[in-house]
Amino acid sequence: MKKKPEILETQEVARSALFRVERMKLRFSNGVERTYERLGGYSSGHQAVMVVPLLDDNHFVMIEEYAAGTEDYQLSLPKGLVEPDEDLLAGAERELKEEAGYGAHNLEYLTDFTLSPNYMSHSMRIVLARDLYEEKLEGDEPEPLGVQVFSFDDLPTLIARDDFSEARVLAALYMVRDIVRGEA
Repeated sequence: MKKKPEILETQEVARSALFRVERMKLRFSNGVERTYERLGGYSSGHQAVMVVPLLDDNHFVMIEEYAAGTEDYQLSLPKGLVEPDEDLLAGAERELKEEAGYGAHNLEYLTDFTLSPNYMSHSMRIVLARDLYEEKLEGDEPEPLGVQVFSFDDLPTLIARDDFSEARVLAALYMVRDIVRGEA
Protein backbone atom coordinates (compact mmCIF):
# COMPACT_ATOMS: atom_id res chain seq x y z
CA MET A 1 0.00 0.00 0.00
CA LYS A 2 1.33 3.41 -0.96
CA LYS A 3 2.10 5.95 1.72
CA LYS A 4 -0.10 9.03 1.42
CA PRO A 5 1.65 12.31 0.61
CA GLU A 6 2.39 14.64 3.50
CA ILE A 7 0.23 17.78 3.44
CA LEU A 8 2.68 20.62 3.94
CA GLU A 9 0.20 23.48 3.63
CA THR A 10 -3.46 24.05 2.88
CA GLN A 11 -4.68 27.51 1.98
CA GLU A 12 -8.11 28.80 0.99
CA VAL A 13 -7.75 30.82 -2.22
CA ALA A 14 -11.41 31.55 -3.10
CA ARG A 15 -14.86 31.25 -1.55
CA SER A 16 -18.47 31.54 -2.69
CA ALA A 17 -21.79 30.82 -1.01
CA LEU A 18 -21.48 27.11 -1.90
CA PHE A 19 -17.81 26.39 -2.60
CA ARG A 20 -14.32 26.84 -1.27
CA VAL A 21 -11.20 26.53 -3.42
CA GLU A 22 -8.14 25.24 -1.58
CA ARG A 23 -4.51 25.10 -2.63
CA MET A 24 -2.64 22.15 -1.14
CA LYS A 25 1.12 21.76 -1.07
CA LEU A 26 2.06 18.07 -0.86
CA ARG A 27 5.27 16.08 -0.43
CA PHE A 28 5.19 12.55 -1.84
CA SER A 29 7.09 9.64 -0.30
CA ASN A 30 9.81 9.99 -2.98
CA GLY A 31 10.42 13.62 -1.92
CA VAL A 32 8.70 15.25 -4.91
CA GLU A 33 6.60 18.28 -3.93
CA ARG A 34 3.55 19.43 -5.89
CA THR A 35 0.80 22.00 -5.45
CA TYR A 36 -2.79 20.94 -6.15
CA GLU A 37 -6.06 22.82 -6.06
CA ARG A 38 -9.35 21.30 -5.04
CA LEU A 39 -12.95 22.35 -4.68
CA GLY A 40 -13.94 21.85 -1.08
CA GLY A 41 -17.07 22.23 0.94
CA TYR A 42 -17.69 23.94 4.22
CA SER A 43 -17.49 22.06 7.49
CA SER A 44 -21.20 22.62 8.01
CA GLY A 45 -22.08 19.02 8.84
CA HIS A 46 -24.15 18.63 5.67
CA GLN A 47 -24.11 15.34 3.78
CA ALA A 48 -25.17 15.05 0.14
CA VAL A 49 -27.67 12.30 -0.68
CA MET A 50 -29.05 10.83 -3.91
CA VAL A 51 -32.09 8.55 -3.83
CA VAL A 52 -32.90 5.73 -6.26
CA PRO A 53 -36.70 5.38 -5.89
CA LEU A 54 -38.06 2.00 -7.03
CA LEU A 55 -41.74 1.59 -7.87
CA ASP A 56 -41.11 -2.14 -8.37
CA ASP A 57 -38.16 -4.33 -9.29
CA ASN A 58 -38.00 -2.90 -12.83
CA HIS A 59 -39.31 0.69 -12.63
CA PHE A 60 -37.73 3.74 -11.03
CA VAL A 61 -38.64 7.41 -10.67
CA MET A 62 -36.52 10.22 -12.09
CA ILE A 63 -36.90 13.97 -11.91
CA GLU A 64 -36.28 16.62 -14.51
CA GLU A 65 -34.70 19.81 -13.23
CA TYR A 66 -32.73 22.77 -14.52
CA ALA A 67 -28.97 22.20 -14.23
CA ALA A 68 -27.06 25.49 -14.19
CA GLY A 69 -23.78 23.70 -14.97
CA THR A 70 -25.02 22.46 -18.35
CA GLU A 71 -27.51 25.32 -18.81
CA ASP A 72 -30.28 22.87 -19.67
CA TYR A 73 -32.90 20.62 -18.13
CA GLN A 74 -31.52 17.23 -17.08
CA LEU A 75 -33.00 13.93 -15.99
CA SER A 76 -31.67 13.02 -12.59
CA LEU A 77 -32.54 11.30 -9.34
CA PRO A 78 -33.87 13.11 -6.29
CA LYS A 79 -30.92 14.52 -4.38
CA GLY A 80 -29.91 17.26 -2.01
CA LEU A 81 -28.36 18.09 1.32
CA VAL A 82 -29.10 16.33 4.58
CA GLU A 83 -29.44 18.89 7.33
CA PRO A 84 -26.73 18.75 10.06
CA ASP A 85 -29.24 17.58 12.70
CA GLU A 86 -31.01 15.15 10.34
CA ASP A 87 -30.37 11.41 9.98
CA LEU A 88 -29.17 10.34 6.51
CA LEU A 89 -32.24 8.23 5.74
CA ALA A 90 -34.63 10.90 7.05
CA GLY A 91 -32.92 13.45 4.79
CA ALA A 92 -33.13 11.05 1.85
CA GLU A 93 -36.86 10.57 2.38
CA ARG A 94 -37.44 14.31 2.76
CA GLU A 95 -35.64 14.99 -0.54
CA LEU A 96 -37.65 12.20 -2.19
CA LYS A 97 -40.92 13.75 -0.99
CA GLU A 98 -39.89 17.29 -1.96
CA GLU A 99 -38.55 16.47 -5.42
CA ALA A 100 -40.50 13.42 -6.62
CA GLY A 101 -43.67 13.42 -4.51
CA TYR A 102 -43.03 10.01 -2.93
CA GLY A 103 -42.17 8.68 0.48
CA ALA A 104 -40.67 5.25 1.13
CA HIS A 105 -41.39 2.57 3.72
CA ASN A 106 -37.97 1.03 3.11
CA LEU A 107 -34.76 3.07 2.79
CA GLU A 108 -31.30 1.52 2.56
CA TYR A 109 -27.92 3.23 2.41
CA LEU A 110 -25.84 1.63 -0.38
CA THR A 111 -22.53 3.46 -0.88
CA ASP A 112 -20.79 6.78 -1.45
CA PHE A 113 -19.84 8.09 -4.88
CA THR A 114 -17.43 10.88 -5.69
CA LEU A 115 -17.62 13.00 -8.79
CA SER A 116 -14.02 14.00 -9.41
CA PRO A 117 -11.83 12.87 -6.51
CA ASN A 118 -8.69 14.47 -7.94
CA TYR A 119 -10.25 17.92 -7.71
CA MET A 120 -13.20 17.71 -5.31
CA SER A 121 -13.61 16.61 -1.70
CA HIS A 122 -17.37 16.05 -2.04
CA SER A 123 -19.07 12.68 -1.91
CA MET A 124 -22.69 11.70 -2.53
CA ARG A 125 -24.37 9.07 -0.35
CA ILE A 126 -26.55 6.74 -2.42
CA VAL A 127 -29.80 5.49 -0.87
CA LEU A 128 -32.22 2.91 -2.28
CA ALA A 129 -35.91 3.65 -1.65
CA ARG A 130 -38.51 0.86 -1.92
CA ASP A 131 -42.17 0.43 -1.05
CA LEU A 132 -43.03 3.92 -2.26
CA TYR A 133 -46.21 5.82 -1.45
CA GLU A 134 -47.36 9.20 -2.74
CA GLU A 135 -46.58 12.14 -0.46
CA LYS A 136 -45.43 15.59 -1.48
CA LEU A 137 -43.53 18.04 0.72
CA GLU A 138 -42.78 21.65 -0.16
CA GLY A 139 -39.13 21.99 -1.12
CA ASP A 140 -36.76 24.80 -2.03
CA GLU A 141 -36.89 24.27 -5.80
CA PRO A 142 -37.58 27.45 -7.80
CA GLU A 143 -40.12 25.66 -10.05
CA PRO A 144 -42.01 22.35 -10.02
CA LEU A 145 -39.81 19.45 -11.09
CA GLY A 146 -40.86 17.01 -13.77
CA VAL A 147 -41.36 13.45 -12.56
CA GLN A 148 -40.98 10.52 -14.96
CA VAL A 149 -40.94 6.76 -14.61
CA PHE A 150 -38.43 4.57 -16.45
CA SER A 151 -37.57 0.89 -16.61
CA PHE A 152 -34.15 -0.65 -16.17
CA ASP A 153 -34.68 -1.89 -19.73
CA ASP A 154 -34.60 1.83 -20.75
CA LEU A 155 -30.99 2.36 -19.56
CA PRO A 156 -29.39 2.03 -23.03
CA THR A 157 -31.90 4.56 -24.41
CA LEU A 158 -31.40 6.91 -21.45
CA ILE A 159 -27.64 6.96 -22.00
CA ALA A 160 -28.17 8.23 -25.55
CA ARG A 161 -30.39 11.15 -24.46
CA ASP A 162 -29.01 14.69 -24.45
CA ASP A 163 -30.85 15.44 -21.19
CA PHE A 164 -29.22 12.60 -19.25
CA SER A 165 -25.54 13.13 -18.52
CA GLU A 166 -24.79 12.74 -14.82
CA ALA A 167 -22.41 9.84 -14.32
CA ARG A 168 -23.30 9.33 -10.64
CA VAL A 169 -26.95 8.82 -11.59
CA LEU A 170 -26.04 6.29 -14.27
CA ALA A 171 -23.73 4.40 -11.90
CA ALA A 172 -26.40 4.34 -9.17
CA LEU A 173 -29.04 3.03 -11.59
CA TYR A 174 -26.81 0.21 -12.86
CA MET A 175 -25.83 -0.68 -9.30
CA VAL A 176 -29.46 -0.85 -8.16
CA ARG A 177 -30.47 -2.80 -11.26
CA ASP A 178 -27.85 -5.42 -10.39
CA ILE A 179 -28.98 -5.51 -6.74
CA VAL A 180 -32.61 -6.01 -7.75
CA ARG A 181 -31.69 -8.74 -10.25
CA GLY A 182 -29.49 -10.48 -7.68
CA GLU A 183 -26.31 -9.85 -9.67
CA ALA A 184 -24.55 -7.67 -7.11
